[in-house]
Amino acid sequence: MSNFHFDARAAVIGQVLSSHAETYGEKIFMTWLPTGETTSYRELEERTRRVGEGLTAKGVAPGGHVGVLMNNCPEQLLAIFGTCRAGFVTVPINSAAKGQLLTYFLDYADCEALVIEETLLPRFLEINEALPRIAHVFLVRVPRPDGHGRVAENVSLPQPGTRLSTGAVVHDFADLLATPTVVQPRSGDQTQGPRFNDLAMLMFTSGTTGPSKAIMFSHAQLVYWGTDVAFHHEYTPQDIAYVFLPLFHGNALLGSTMGSLLAGASIALAPRFSISNFWRHLRESGATVFNSVGAVTNFLWRLPPSAQDLDHKVRRCHLAPVPGFARELEKRFGMSIMSAFGLTDYCLGSAYNTRSRRDKLGSCGLPRTGVQLRIVDVDDFDVPAGIPGEILLRNNNPWGASLGYYKMPEATIASRRNLWFHTGDRGWIDEDGYVWYTDRIKDAIRRRGENISAFEVEEVMRTYPAIADVAVYPVRAETSEDEVAATVILRPGSEASFSYEALLEHCNHNLAYFMVPRYIHVVDDMPKTLTQKIEKYKLRMQAESDLSRLWDRDRAGVKVMR
Repeated sequence: MSNFHFDARAAVIGQVLSSHAETYGEKIFMTWLPTGETTSYRELEERTRRVGEGLTAKGVAPGGHVGVLMNNCPEQLLAIFGTCRAGFVTVPINSAAKGQLLTYFLDYADCEALVIEETLLPRFLEINEALPRIAHVFLVRVPRPDGHGRVAENVSLPQPGTRLSTGAVVHDFADLLATPTVVQPRSGDQTQGPRFNDLAMLMFTSGTTGPSKAIMFSHAQLVYWGTDVAFHHEYTPQDIAYVFLPLFHGNALLGSTMGSLLAGASIALAPRFSISNFWRHLRESGATVFNSVGAVTNFLWRLPPSAQDLDHKVRRCHLAPVPGFARELEKRFGMSIMSAFGLTDYCLGSAYNTRSRRDKLGSCGLPRTGVQLRIVDVDDFDVPAGIPGEILLRNNNPWGASLGYYKMPEATIASRRNLWFHTGDRGWIDEDGYVWYTDRIKDAIRRRGENISAFEVEEVMRTYPAIADVAVYPVRAETSEDEVAATVILRPGSEASFSYEALLEHCNHNLAYFMVPRYIHVVDDMPKTLTQKIEKYKLRMQAESDLSRLWDRDRAGVKVMR
């Protein structure tokens, strides 16, 4: 597959926004589906410029790191683009994070300012004493017709102008959008502002072998994602992408949104995935393409067949992974399935689209131009076609891959062993060069589209007084997707007072809701290797042999609060 003509030296977010404002002007870039509010390419340019200049005017230091803690909304995208276009580093944070996990994200990323949806502010106020570096907090009020995430009436929040106990000043995000702008250079003039190889964004991984890593993106690499997705997933200026996955994840931000932006297309933005609103949103927005993850695809497929299954304009959808019922899904819903292999940690490695061979549906397509892909054994030697091994990537485009992991030079070097990026994913290449993904090598759990770090869940569970040791791992339950299970060893003397419900409450307070274990198994000992590493595969096999032996929060009626 050929690629876009791409000059990395011109790949700066601000330059892209300015250039597209000149080219597309009043064309709608974004529609906010709950209200129908639209943002044109020209308005996107103006509003992101105001956000960036407003942050500077409020005293955020040049090059400062700005956390963005929000659910999907137009202001979230303005904050992400506005910060990095002005030379700040944007740090999108999972809106489900709280407690210890939220503290880790904001502290590790060296955030000096935080743009936060007002309904999420109580989470920050619980931990702000541990984050003295944050000097500015910008409150965003997002009217949500469904009332989702509304602040309780008995909760009093600090208003703009308030100075918190740490000295942080609370501001109104709306003031940023009212900031007067100064005359800026035209899109071709790069004498001011950040350069293509400057750090633009930190995006946290799921933390597969330890704490979540913060991936470093240059301006060029963010733009590369957009051009690669636009080309390989065949975006055109006539497309409208339905975006319902969270913008703090790579799929929605780097894929749907950046792909649409670089193609001159439009996005129809939803607050979240809703099975009841999905097809209505598609019809009302006129969407032509969307990205989906496994759990969403299964939900859609399980809906009873309807005469409205073909009542939409969608012609392409990107699925990860591609289900076994792919051909039936294409016929039922009248759309072509696309897929790809890539990692937020590195780059897009391969792509399957409507130009690919139809007998290869289910694969991740062919390696894309400018990226080499190999399948190797545990010693990094190539294996023959058809034999599974670890998938390795090497991007030959200058500034076309991530800059590595923030403040983790050892992890960065280790991931690029022998000058190839080691994905931690297993797959194989067939005799025609098509890439087939099989599973993950890394210690990660994927639950309903969310990547979960077993390490992070374990770290929080170990802070519970009754826990002596814990191992977290995935198990397959009724939905055939991963559910989070934990095997725990209790401290001597704590058996009588131990409570599953209290342990779950501790997890719910300190972890994102989707990370809270469903199954818990209390044991006296766990299987270990000769080097005393817990053999999680044995725990998983034991658990899946009879899940009824494990305590199940669903069966116990314990609810997890978002």
